[in-house]
Amino acid sequence: MAVAVGRYRVHVRKGDTVEVIAGRNRGKRGKVLQVDPRLGRIIVEGVNVVKRHAKPTPKLPQGGIVEKEARIPASKVMLVCNKCGEAVRFGHDHLPDGTKVRVCRNCGEQIG
Repeated sequence: MAVAVGRYRVHVRKGDTVEVIAGRNRGKRGKVLQVDPRLGRIIVEGVNVVKRHAKPTPKLPQGGIVEKEARIPASKVMLVCNKCGEAVRFGHDHLPDGTKVRVCRNCGEQIG
């Protein structure tokens, strides 16, 4: 795998609910567990689950085959709106106090 040269602007944050829009996991939804802007990749709960062989450690005394989520490109997911329940594009809006928030393009509801 090639090493990224800079940082990518990732459109999702930790804790967001997203839907996968491409690949073998298309249609699956999950919560973003981790964001890596250096590589432009994220880890989504229950998506892209891989099996890894683990040696016995104090944390996992019996060792064996462990299933865990692997990273996927952030460009392959869309944010899910809380109100619509759909995978949507979002815009930005400013609240009266000056805070910048993400807004659903379909219904206008504030996201996150």
